[in-house]
Amino acid sequence: MNSYVTGQAVRRLREEKKITQQQLADAIGVTPKAVSRWETGRGLPDISLLDPLAAALGVSVAELMSGSEVKNRNVSANLLRGRFFVCPVCGNIIHAAGEAMISCCGIRLTPLVPQPADKDHAITIEPVEDEHFLTVSHPMEKDHFLSFLAWVTGDRIQLVKLYPEGNAETRLQLRGFGKLYLYCSRHGLMEQKRT
Repeated sequence: MNSYVTGQAVRRLREEKKITQQQLADAIGVTPKAVSRWETGRGLPDISLLDPLAAALGVSVAELMSGSEVKNRNVSANLLRGRFFVCPVCGNIIHAAGEAMISCCGIRLTPLVPQPADKDHAITIEPVEDEHFLTVSHPMEKDHFLSFLAWVTGDRIQLVKLYPEGNAETRLQLRGFGKLYLYCSRHGLMEQKRT
């Protein structure tokens, strides 16, 4: 079983901070022996200690869990570089603008990798007033449906949640350069090039 935090990470971060096991233990209210067990891999900190442990080590919980410094590589905050996550239990839809560790319903989610939309998932786009009417000829049954349609540009996301037994259609403002996504409950995330 993979642990959520490694002893090497705790030790390295503690040494980088130039504090002793005793000082770390005092900062989070445990014994130095507990810190020693974590660092040697003979035990793990209780999950309730992750926040105070990360704070005492001067890192985020994400950095503590990954064992390395997390750098924001999405410095321009371009949403086109973001990633979608969908919970398989509750259907929650999450978009992260950069690297993220996302969990929902007790499950760690992995970022979805969009596939090109095939003919069964083709989005028809018609201009209507100052928007576009998007439709997809797709089943909308309880066990096979489109969960959302989204238009993502560098600075904004338009996302419309769809529901089983509803229509796979919506209106969006498709302005500027962007990417058009849909999520099928059976086939996953798909991207359609806008023509």
